[in-house]
Amino acid sequence: MNEILVSFITVNYNGLGDTIELITSLKKTIKSISYEIIVIDNASRKDEISPLKELFYDINNIYFIKSDTNLGFAGGNNLGVDIAKGKYLFFINNDTYILEDNISFLIQRLESNEKIGGVSPKILFHEPFNTIQFAGFTPFTKYTIRNCIIGYGEPNNIKFNSASVTPYVHGAAMMFKKEVIEKVGKMPEIYFLYYEEMDWCEIIKRAGYELWYEPKFVVYHKESRSTGKDSSIKIYYHTRNRLLFTSRNLEKKRKNISILYQLLIANTLHSLKYIFRGKFKFAKAIIKAELDFLIIKNKTL
Repeated sequence: MNEILVSFITVNYNGLGDTIELITSLKKTIKSISYEIIVIDNASRKDEISPLKELFYDINNIYFIKSDTNLGFAGGNNLGVDIAKGKYLFFINNDTYILEDNISFLIQRLESNEKIGGVSPKILFHEPFNTIQFAGFTPFTKYTIRNCIIGYGEPNNIKFNSASVTPYVHGAAMMFKKEVIEKVGKMPEIYFLYYEEMDWCEIIKRAGYELWYEPKFVVYHKESRSTGKDSSIKIYYHTRNRLLFTSRNLEKKRKNISILYQLLIANTLHSLKYIFRGKFKFAKAIIKAELDFLIIKNKTL
């Protein structure tokens, strides 16, 4: 048996159709390397493992893990890390797919310098097609903890074809050297959803590694299928987890200023905006997020 070079790890949560499309695209496209596929079912409402096993019985290196509870993004992926045999671990959302076998460019990028610990490919939206979702990140602002995705919403063109260092990789498609994960530990599970990969990137950078954007490999993303756009769940976790990220990663003085800004100014303004628009459940989600952050902070941070 050939040594496994890449472990593709994906989390399924009530997304059978998307997961089928992802696995099918990997099976049809990736021919240049040896790989395995690890699918973690994060307590979907129905049995989605059985149909996947039946459909992909002919793939030798495919493994399925069924979690009895929803462990969140990090917790689900970490189950895959526990059994992964690849030299490189590629975490990829189940609502993505690929069209070309250019994965060697990600491997080459990781191996081009021992200081490079992780890499994300160019990510394009499924709709509108050939539109940028990710071509790198800008750093977070000093106190407001906001940043931008380079190229977001712009047509895919030559200006996004240069590899570069990025402060963060993208959770929808990110590949790391296994040795880096063994050194720094698995993805932090305190977040459940959103910001866990950002926190992980900070841990990896503090260990002395760089993160890169490599555009020669492209992933197509359907975006927010599991949580929906503008959902109270999304607002809750973004609000709570930005505060958690701030508490865990900023130095004391800047951290305290940032938390006060978020609690007293930014989140208050967002809550009022939703109240004036009659979207009371969104305002409630922000308030609950703040309260839960303060509870977690007092207990663990």
